[in-house]
Amino acid sequence: SEGAMMDNRFATALVIACVLSLISTIYMAASIGTDFWYEYHTLSPAENVSEAGRSIWEEFVSKDADEKTYTDALFRCNGTVGLWRRCITVPKNSHWYSPPETDMTTNCISFSLSDQFVEKYIEPGNHNSGTDFNRTYLWRLQFLLPFVSIGLMCFGALIGLCACACRSLYPAIATGVLHFLAGLCTLGLVGCYVAGIELLHRKLPLPEDVRGEFGWSFCLACVSAPLQFMAAALFIWAARTNRKEFTLLKAYRVA
Repeated sequence: SEGAMMDNRFATALVIACVLSLISTIYMAASIGTDFWYEYHTLSPAENVSEAGRSIWEEFVSKDADEKTYTDALFRCNGTVGLWRRCITVPKNSHWYSPPETDMTTNCISFSLSDQFVEKYIEPGNHNSGTDFNRTYLWRLQFLLPFVSIGLMCFGALIGLCACACRSLYPAIATGVLHFLAGLCTLGLVGCYVAGIELLHRKLPLPEDVRGEFGWSFCLACVSAPLQFMAAALFIWAARTNRKEFTLLKAYRVA
């Protein structure tokens, strides 16, 4: 009966670890796919936009929009930024001279793959100011790390499935280690994003009537990391303790 009790403990630990792993994968995927990593709240967006709305929008969506151009538009038009897209809120009405209290609509544009790897300049928007290596590499890492994190967890899940098929607990250690590495990648992603935003705002300070804050997509990534670490700890604990029990049982039988 003691063996059965121990087995139940492992089974419970593994089920909890799998659930945590699944939740953290969903959170991670949702945070990558949404546009609310950072949000700007403009106190007087409607008037700002109706003054020069058409030109702001055209500059924002143009292929040549540099970092300064689109960041200024984000400041002025309640912008939100994700890992893949940037969005601003502009009047729905095509007559830009109409009164400011028009319906507003949110329009987004994706960062192209080349945008993700493009150099950042020491003075945003000024090509002659030289490359800002810190911001360039922080941006590239924040684009790559979430995919590495999800990849490690999916690989861990595959190993876990093989372990179930083989009725062996040894691969659970590998699954745990992969989840631990995924957690480190997620933490790295969060750190890179925060550092990148801080450095950008030092170069382009927020106007007085604009407030910036991290959004819920960013919070999902923050929650995902501890879930990955907890899943990793449970996988490794279950595999190690089971191995110890198995060895003791074998020794007892031999005796």
